[in-house]
Amino acid sequence: MLFLWVILLGAVFANVEIQIEGGAGWAANLPTWRLENSWLNWFWGGKTITGYHAWVFSFMALVFHIPLFVGGIFSWRLEARILGSVMVFWIVEDFLWFVFNPAFGFGKFSPQFIPWHKHWLLGVPVDYLLTITAGLLLISWSWKRKSPVTSTILPRPPL
Repeated sequence: MLFLWVILLGAVFANVEIQIEGGAGWAANLPTWRLENSWLNWFWGGKTITGYHAWVFSFMALVFHIPLFVGGIFSWRLEARILGSVMVFWIVEDFLWFVFNPAFGFGKFSPQFIPWHKHWLLGVPVDYLLTITAGLLLISWSWKRKSPVTSTILPRPPL
């Protein structure tokens, strides 16, 4: 159910961003600051860091954390599930932005039409592969049951 919800969120937000950006991806025509040629760009897959994306990424991270704040709960497993879900969300959203966008469509999902994705492998941006893998690993770990603590060195104390 979690994956379906994340995909739905990605689809809706892809359409929101299409309304904001139009066919000019990566905030190319938006009145926002840009950080280019910085070591920080490495964290964004070599893409320019824009004020628009810095704020929207922060906003969505906070939105995904609402259940923890409303419920007053925290665990590293829940945090891993949230971070993994955010990672999957951004890849789904980004891909669907191209698919749904009338200026692109699936036929233009390639490096010659998408210059802001600098590195490609297997027909997709490398950051898709890295991010989706990390996100799925975090989600998978978050659902694993904790194994009972056992020790082969010290005997168990009597109850």
